[in-house]
Amino acid sequence: MQHNNKPSAVFSLLHRFFEPLLIAVYYLLLNFIVARTVNEYHIDIAIVIFFLASYIFGWMSTARARHGITFNLLRDSVLDWGFVLLAFYAVTWLSHLDDHVDAGILHFWYVSVAPMLIAKRAFLIHVIHRYHLTGQVQKAVIIGVNPASLNLAKRIHDYPSLMVNLVGFFDDRGMERQPEGANIELLGGMKDVVEFCRKQNINQVYISMPMSAQPRVMELLDGLQDTTASVYFIPDIYIFNLIRARFDYIGGVAVMAICETPFIGFNSMVKRVSDIVLASIIQVLLLPVMLCIAIAVKTTSKGPIIFKQRRYGLDGEEIIVYKFRSMRVMEDAAVVTQASKGDPRVTKVGAFLRKSSLDELPQFFNVLQGRMSIVGPRPHAVAHNELYRTQIKGYMLRHKVKPGITGWAQVNGLRGETETLDKMQARIEFDLEYLRRWTLLFDLKIILKTVSIVLKKENAY
Repeated sequence: MQHNNKPSAVFSLLHRFFEPLLIAVYYLLLNFIVARTVNEYHIDIAIVIFFLASYIFGWMSTARARHGITFNLLRDSVLDWGFVLLAFYAVTWLSHLDDHVDAGILHFWYVSVAPMLIAKRAFLIHVIHRYHLTGQVQKAVIIGVNPASLNLAKRIHDYPSLMVNLVGFFDDRGMERQPEGANIELLGGMKDVVEFCRKQNINQVYISMPMSAQPRVMELLDGLQDTTASVYFIPDIYIFNLIRARFDYIGGVAVMAICETPFIGFNSMVKRVSDIVLASIIQVLLLPVMLCIAIAVKTTSKGPIIFKQRRYGLDGEEIIVYKFRSMRVMEDAAVVTQASKGDPRVTKVGAFLRKSSLDELPQFFNVLQGRMSIVGPRPHAVAHNELYRTQIKGYMLRHKVKPGITGWAQVNGLRGETETLDKMQARIEFDLEYLRRWTLLFDLKIILKTVSIVLKKENAY
């Protein structure tokens, strides 16, 4: 099953953005329906309530998680709205905004929002349980059975909204050495973790081991870099080659992410929106060019216009990537030979398309489908992935983000054929640097550099 978006991030966005927005819009609708007017003061109140509710809802949710307070629908909804109203009263009293609006409508709005919140959150709980029942949640394992890891396991169980299913524990120690009263059935020892994560497509690995186990932990980390699992430590320790290292809380338990995607929460929304907007604009502007290319490909050589090839996408899931066909062959087998300079398989039209990078244009459809991003590590053929993942440490970490039409490696001279292991190693280093450095401005910088390189027609054949 593919997990392109984390449901917990989606629910957080609903809680912090859409709930406040609905409450603000509801106030405006009440005024329009009852008083038949919406003036500037009503709009000012709607803006104030949106920002207050967004901040307070987010703050209350985070505070509950950090202190391990179990979710209670009625209590939490009333408390959340109560704190918002207290802050709202203070703001409107200081600004005298409430002097300019209908008091009756305002008081009805105060009272009627709480039941709306309860109904909306009850529906959200139903959706969360549906996700769990259908298996559309992140799968996790914990390494080490001790009080800290048992506490994390309890929090995962108590907070279904985390959207995590704890599959089980791994430990080299037997059940007789577990904390008193634990009696945890183990999935295996540390040597079994990597293979289990590969076969079961585990999304999250939590390591709760003492410092004395550092050599074994380091060996385990090397193995986990051949998976797409996000790795966390309990408690926090520092190791080299961190990918988007950050502190986080899982049901109030402090953990440290060491191999995490940069596209979580708000960043995920920013990345997706920018992809859709840019890809749509580019597709509209270049549609005549793409039609001409399609005619040229079809009339100058036998075969389909679009070449489809299996590639690895987000979390190592196989995806189908589109390109204008530039060769006489359609290779997508266990062995795929990279195109090289003067390659006889390349057609005359194909040579121009590859030189100008116009063969990549259909991949903007992949972007709109959500399979790719405009900027990200270039997707490699499945055959190349299986070859290089065994030769280059950390190779699979590049799949923690969607593959891109262009990337940081490509604008740094690693575009086109990578005929040596050293060149592929360098490409992977740039890909991992992109994961560490990502910002929206960094994406725009890469796009501008790509345009410059394409116009110069460097390293493409």
